[in-house]
Amino acid sequence: MAFRIGTTRDLLTASGKPAFNEAAFEELQRNPDIEWEWIPEDVPEITPEIAARYDGLHVNLPRVTAASVAREDCRVKIIGRNGVGFDTVDVAACAARGITVTNTPFAIRRPVAVAALTLIFALSGKLFTKDRIVREGRWNDRVEHMGIGLTGRRLGLIGAGGIGQELIPLARPFFRDVLVHDPYTDAALLVGLGAEKRSFEETLSEADFVVVACPLNDETHHLMNAAAFARMKPSACFINVARGPIHDEEALCEALSSGQIAAAGLDVTEVEPISPDSPLLTMSNTIVTPHALCWTDECFEDIARTALRSIVDVSLGQNPVHPVT
Repeated sequence: MAFRIGTTRDLLTASGKPAFNEAAFEELQRNPDIEWEWIPEDVPEITPEIAARYDGLHVNLPRVTAASVAREDCRVKIIGRNGVGFDTVDVAACAARGITVTNTPFAIRRPVAVAALTLIFALSGKLFTKDRIVREGRWNDRVEHMGIGLTGRRLGLIGAGGIGQELIPLARPFFRDVLVHDPYTDAALLVGLGAEKRSFEETLSEADFVVVACPLNDETHHLMNAAAFARMKPSACFINVARGPIHDEEALCEALSSGQIAAAGLDVTEVEPISPDSPLLTMSNTIVTPHALCWTDECFEDIARTALRSIVDVSLGQNPVHPVT
Protein backbone atom coordinates (compact mmCIF):
# COMPACT_ATOMS: atom_id res chain seq x y z
CA MET A 1 0.00 0.00 0.00
CA ALA A 2 1.33 3.43 -0.92
CA PHE A 3 2.51 5.82 1.76
CA ARG A 4 1.25 9.26 0.65
CA ILE A 5 3.21 12.43 1.52
CA GLY A 6 2.12 16.01 0.93
CA THR A 7 4.31 19.12 1.13
CA THR A 8 2.71 22.48 1.91
CA ARG A 9 2.61 24.94 -0.98
CA ASP A 10 4.27 27.80 0.90
CA LEU A 11 7.54 26.05 -0.01
CA LEU A 12 6.91 26.87 -3.68
CA THR A 13 8.31 30.05 -5.24
CA ALA A 14 6.25 32.33 -7.53
CA SER A 15 7.75 30.48 -10.50
CA GLY A 16 6.36 27.19 -9.22
CA LYS A 17 9.76 25.79 -8.23
CA PRO A 18 10.65 24.45 -4.78
CA ALA A 19 12.24 27.03 -2.47
CA PHE A 20 14.88 24.41 -1.72
CA ASN A 21 17.19 22.37 -3.94
CA GLU A 22 15.20 19.52 -5.47
CA ALA A 23 18.08 17.20 -4.54
CA ALA A 24 16.37 17.00 -1.13
CA PHE A 25 13.72 14.79 -2.74
CA GLU A 26 16.39 12.10 -3.11
CA GLU A 27 15.35 11.07 0.41
CA LEU A 28 12.04 9.78 -0.98
CA GLN A 29 13.84 7.18 -3.09
CA ARG A 30 14.56 5.18 0.05
CA ASN A 31 11.01 3.83 0.00
CA PRO A 32 9.60 2.78 -3.40
CA ASP A 33 6.07 2.70 -1.95
CA ILE A 34 6.01 6.47 -1.36
CA GLU A 35 3.69 8.69 -3.36
CA TRP A 36 4.49 12.38 -2.99
CA GLU A 37 2.84 15.63 -4.16
CA TRP A 38 2.46 19.30 -3.38
CA ILE A 39 -0.71 19.71 -1.33
CA PRO A 40 -3.18 21.32 -3.80
CA GLU A 41 -4.68 23.71 -1.24
CA ASP A 42 -2.66 26.73 -0.12
CA VAL A 43 -3.89 27.06 3.46
CA PRO A 44 -2.77 28.77 6.69
CA GLU A 45 -3.91 25.71 8.66
CA ILE A 46 -3.99 22.03 7.78
CA THR A 47 -7.62 21.06 7.31
CA PRO A 48 -9.18 17.73 8.35
CA GLU A 49 -9.68 17.01 4.64
CA ILE A 50 -5.94 17.32 4.01
CA ALA A 51 -5.17 15.15 7.05
CA ALA A 52 -7.49 12.47 5.62
CA ARG A 53 -5.49 12.25 2.37
CA TYR A 54 -1.89 11.85 3.55
CA ASP A 55 0.13 9.52 5.73
CA GLY A 56 2.91 12.08 6.07
CA LEU A 57 2.88 15.88 6.01
CA HIS A 58 5.93 18.01 5.22
CA VAL A 59 4.93 21.33 6.76
CA ASN A 60 6.51 24.76 6.72
CA LEU A 61 4.26 27.64 7.87
CA PRO A 62 0.71 26.19 8.00
CA ARG A 63 -0.47 25.42 11.51
CA VAL A 64 -1.48 21.95 12.64
CA THR A 65 -4.18 22.30 15.29
CA ALA A 66 -6.23 19.86 17.30
CA ALA A 67 -9.01 20.36 14.76
CA SER A 68 -6.63 19.40 11.95
CA VAL A 69 -6.26 15.85 13.27
CA ALA A 70 -9.55 15.42 15.13
CA ARG A 71 -11.58 13.46 12.59
CA GLU A 72 -11.79 9.68 12.62
CA ASP A 73 -10.59 9.53 9.01
CA CYS A 74 -7.30 11.32 9.88
CA ARG A 75 -4.63 9.33 8.07
CA VAL A 76 -1.52 11.22 9.23
CA LYS A 77 1.20 9.22 10.97
CA ILE A 78 4.09 11.71 10.80
CA ILE A 79 4.43 15.50 10.53
CA GLY A 80 7.87 16.69 9.47
CA ARG A 81 8.12 20.34 10.51
CA ASN A 82 10.62 22.58 8.74
CA GLY A 83 12.81 24.39 11.30
CA VAL A 84 13.58 24.01 14.97
CA GLY A 85 10.36 25.59 16.29
CA PHE A 86 7.18 23.55 16.55
CA ASP A 87 4.89 26.04 18.28
CA THR A 88 2.71 26.00 15.14
CA VAL A 89 1.89 22.34 15.78
CA ASP A 90 -0.43 21.16 18.55
CA VAL A 91 2.00 18.53 19.75
CA ALA A 92 -0.30 17.24 22.51
CA ALA A 93 -3.18 16.70 20.08
CA CYS A 94 -0.89 14.87 17.68
CA ALA A 95 0.54 12.69 20.44
CA ALA A 96 -2.97 11.77 21.53
CA ARG A 97 -3.64 10.53 17.99
CA GLY A 98 -0.34 8.64 17.85
CA ILE A 99 1.10 11.06 15.30
CA THR A 100 4.85 11.60 15.39
CA VAL A 101 6.05 15.20 15.07
CA THR A 102 9.64 15.97 14.09
CA ASN A 103 11.69 19.12 13.58
CA THR A 104 15.07 19.96 12.05
CA PRO A 105 17.18 21.38 14.89
CA PHE A 106 20.66 20.80 13.48
CA ALA A 107 19.93 22.19 10.03
CA ILE A 108 19.20 25.69 11.31
CA ARG A 109 21.84 26.13 14.03
CA ARG A 110 24.63 27.67 11.99
CA PRO A 111 22.30 29.68 9.67
CA VAL A 112 20.39 31.27 12.57
CA ALA A 113 23.61 32.00 14.46
CA VAL A 114 24.94 33.72 11.34
CA ALA A 115 21.66 35.64 11.03
CA ALA A 116 22.12 36.94 14.59
CA LEU A 117 25.66 38.05 13.72
CA THR A 118 24.35 39.72 10.56
CA LEU A 119 21.95 41.83 12.62
CA ILE A 120 24.67 42.64 15.15
CA PHE A 121 27.01 43.85 12.40
CA ALA A 122 24.27 45.77 10.60
CA LEU A 123 23.24 47.58 13.79
CA SER A 124 26.76 48.21 15.04
CA GLY A 125 27.91 49.56 11.69
CA LYS A 126 24.64 51.48 11.12
CA LEU A 127 24.55 49.77 7.74
CA PHE A 128 21.04 50.75 6.68
CA THR A 129 21.41 54.34 7.85
CA LYS A 130 24.60 54.75 5.84
CA ASP A 131 23.01 53.15 2.80
CA ARG A 132 20.09 55.57 3.10
CA ILE A 133 22.16 58.75 3.38
CA VAL A 134 24.13 57.82 0.25
CA ARG A 135 20.92 57.20 -1.70
CA GLU A 136 19.56 60.55 -0.45
CA GLY A 137 22.68 62.40 -1.58
CA ARG A 138 23.84 63.11 1.99
CA TRP A 139 27.32 61.59 1.76
CA ASN A 140 28.88 64.11 4.12
CA ASP A 141 26.36 63.27 6.85
CA ARG A 142 28.38 60.12 7.50
CA VAL A 143 30.23 61.83 10.34
CA GLU A 144 26.91 62.07 12.21
CA HIS A 145 26.38 58.31 12.11
CA MET A 146 29.38 56.75 13.82
CA GLY A 147 29.20 53.00 14.28
CA ILE A 148 29.67 51.00 17.47
CA GLY A 149 32.92 49.07 17.94
CA LEU A 150 32.52 45.59 19.41
CA THR A 151 35.90 44.73 20.93
CA GLY A 152 35.11 46.57 24.16
CA ARG A 153 31.46 45.53 24.28
CA ARG A 154 29.56 42.63 25.81
CA LEU A 155 27.22 40.29 24.02
CA GLY A 156 24.31 38.94 26.06
CA LEU A 157 22.47 35.77 25.06
CA ILE A 158 19.04 34.79 26.31
CA GLY A 159 19.12 31.07 25.69
CA ALA A 160 22.09 28.81 24.98
CA GLY A 161 20.62 25.76 23.36
CA GLY A 162 21.77 24.61 19.94
CA ILE A 163 21.67 28.04 18.30
CA GLY A 164 23.21 29.83 21.26
CA GLN A 165 26.01 27.30 21.54
CA GLU A 166 26.69 27.75 17.82
CA LEU A 167 26.68 31.54 18.16
CA ILE A 168 29.05 31.83 21.13
CA PRO A 169 32.26 30.68 19.38
CA LEU A 170 31.34 32.61 16.23
CA ALA A 171 30.77 35.85 18.15
CA ARG A 172 33.46 35.47 20.80
CA PRO A 173 36.36 36.92 18.74
CA PHE A 174 34.45 40.16 18.18
CA PHE A 175 33.38 40.90 21.76
CA ARG A 176 35.04 41.61 25.07
CA ASP A 177 32.76 39.14 26.87
CA VAL A 178 29.81 36.88 26.12
CA LEU A 179 27.23 36.67 28.93
CA VAL A 180 24.53 34.02 28.92
CA HIS A 181 21.26 33.56 30.74
CA ASP A 182 20.03 29.99 30.44
CA PRO A 183 18.87 28.16 33.58
CA TYR A 184 19.11 24.80 31.80
CA THR A 185 22.66 24.96 30.43
CA ASP A 186 25.65 23.95 32.53
CA ALA A 187 28.01 26.80 33.47
CA ALA A 188 31.08 24.68 32.74
CA LEU A 189 29.86 24.02 29.20
CA LEU A 190 29.45 27.75 28.63
CA VAL A 191 32.93 28.47 30.00
CA GLY A 192 34.32 25.92 27.58
CA LEU A 193 32.64 27.79 24.72
CA GLY A 194 34.02 31.12 25.93
CA ALA A 195 31.00 32.53 27.76
CA GLU A 196 29.95 33.32 31.33
CA LYS A 197 26.68 32.19 32.89
CA ARG A 198 24.78 35.09 34.43
CA SER A 199 21.32 35.82 35.80
CA PHE A 200 18.65 37.24 33.54
CA GLU A 201 18.95 40.62 35.24
CA GLU A 202 22.75 40.71 35.01
CA THR A 203 22.73 39.73 31.35
CA LEU A 204 20.29 42.50 30.47
CA SER A 205 21.97 45.22 32.50
CA GLU A 206 25.56 44.45 31.47
CA ALA A 207 25.22 43.54 27.78
CA ASP A 208 25.56 46.00 24.91
CA PHE A 209 23.82 43.62 22.48
CA VAL A 210 21.09 41.32 23.78
CA VAL A 211 20.22 38.39 21.50
CA VAL A 212 17.16 36.21 22.13
CA ALA A 213 17.80 32.60 21.05
CA CYS A 214 15.51 30.60 23.34
CA PRO A 215 12.39 28.57 22.50
CA LEU A 216 8.90 30.01 22.86
CA ASN A 217 6.92 28.43 25.68
CA ASP A 218 4.85 29.48 28.69
CA GLU A 219 8.02 30.40 30.55
CA THR A 220 9.43 32.65 27.82
CA HIS A 221 6.27 34.27 26.42
CA HIS A 222 6.79 38.05 26.83
CA LEU A 223 9.99 37.36 28.74
CA MET A 224 11.28 40.56 27.16
CA ASN A 225 8.66 42.93 28.57
CA ALA A 226 8.71 46.55 29.74
CA ALA A 227 10.58 45.65 32.92
CA ALA A 228 13.20 43.72 30.95
CA PHE A 229 13.80 46.55 28.48
CA ALA A 230 14.07 48.98 31.41
CA ARG A 231 17.02 46.94 32.72
CA MET A 232 18.97 47.33 29.47
CA LYS A 233 21.45 50.13 28.82
CA PRO A 234 20.13 53.11 26.83
CA SER A 235 22.96 52.41 24.37
CA ALA A 236 22.11 48.72 24.03
CA CYS A 237 20.68 46.93 20.98
CA PHE A 238 18.04 44.19 21.15
CA ILE A 239 17.98 41.30 18.66
CA ASN A 240 15.43 38.50 18.36
CA VAL A 241 16.08 35.57 16.02
CA ALA A 242 13.90 33.08 17.95
CA ARG A 243 10.14 33.71 18.12
CA GLY A 244 8.31 37.03 18.10
CA PRO A 245 6.05 36.51 21.15
CA ILE A 246 9.14 36.20 23.37
CA HIS A 247 9.18 39.99 23.26
CA ASP A 248 6.23 42.22 24.11
CA GLU A 249 6.06 44.29 20.92
CA GLU A 250 4.18 47.19 22.48
CA ALA A 251 6.82 47.43 25.22
CA LEU A 252 9.60 47.15 22.62
CA CYS A 253 8.13 49.97 20.54
CA GLU A 254 7.93 52.16 23.62
CA ALA A 255 11.52 51.34 24.61
CA LEU A 256 12.76 52.20 21.12
CA SER A 257 10.76 55.40 20.70
CA SER A 258 11.61 56.71 24.17
CA GLY A 259 15.34 56.02 23.89
CA GLN A 260 15.22 53.45 26.66
CA ILE A 261 17.23 51.22 24.29
CA ALA A 262 19.15 52.30 21.21
CA ALA A 263 18.06 49.94 18.45
CA ALA A 264 16.56 46.60 17.52
CA GLY A 265 17.14 43.91 14.91
CA LEU A 266 14.19 41.58 14.48
CA ASP A 267 13.92 38.55 12.25
CA VAL A 268 10.68 37.70 14.07
CA THR A 269 7.70 39.77 15.16
CA GLU A 270 4.89 39.11 17.60
CA VAL A 271 2.38 38.77 14.76
CA GLU A 272 3.58 37.44 11.42
CA PRO A 273 3.34 38.82 8.84
CA ILE A 274 3.86 42.12 10.64
CA SER A 275 1.05 44.65 10.21
CA PRO A 276 1.92 47.41 7.70
CA ASP A 277 0.73 49.83 10.40
CA SER A 278 3.28 48.63 12.96
CA PRO A 279 5.30 51.49 14.47
CA LEU A 280 8.40 49.34 14.06
CA LEU A 281 8.29 49.92 10.31
CA THR A 282 8.59 53.69 10.72
CA MET A 283 11.54 53.62 13.13
CA SER A 284 14.97 54.40 11.71
CA ASN A 285 16.67 52.54 14.59
CA THR A 286 15.02 49.22 13.75
CA ILE A 287 15.77 46.48 11.23
CA VAL A 288 12.93 44.06 10.49
CA THR A 289 13.31 40.98 8.30
CA PRO A 290 10.56 38.44 7.44
CA HIS A 291 11.53 35.49 9.66
CA ALA A 292 13.81 34.39 6.84
CA LEU A 293 17.21 35.94 7.44
CA CYS A 294 18.77 32.51 7.88
CA TRP A 295 17.24 31.22 4.66
CA THR A 296 19.97 30.28 2.21
CA ASP A 297 20.20 27.61 -0.46
CA GLU A 298 22.31 25.45 1.87
CA CYS A 299 20.05 25.97 4.86
CA PHE A 300 16.80 25.23 3.06
CA GLU A 301 18.06 22.12 1.31
CA ASP A 302 19.33 20.78 4.63
CA ILE A 303 16.05 21.57 6.38
CA ALA A 304 13.91 19.96 3.68
CA ARG A 305 16.17 16.92 3.43
CA THR A 306 16.06 16.39 7.21
CA ALA A 307 12.27 16.75 7.39
CA LEU A 308 11.73 14.37 4.48
CA ARG A 309 14.22 11.89 5.94
CA SER A 310 12.17 11.72 9.15
CA ILE A 311 8.98 11.12 7.20
CA VAL A 312 10.59 8.35 5.16
CA ASP A 313 11.98 6.78 8.34
CA VAL A 314 8.45 6.49 9.75
CA SER A 315 7.16 5.13 6.42
CA LEU A 316 9.75 2.33 6.74
CA GLY A 317 8.80 1.57 10.34
CA GLN A 318 11.95 3.19 11.71
CA ASN A 319 12.40 5.78 14.45
CA PRO A 320 13.02 9.30 13.07
CA VAL A 321 16.08 11.21 14.22
CA HIS A 322 14.46 14.34 15.64
CA PRO A 323 11.08 13.52 17.23
CA VAL A 324 9.39 16.08 19.46
CA THR A 325 6.55 13.70 20.38
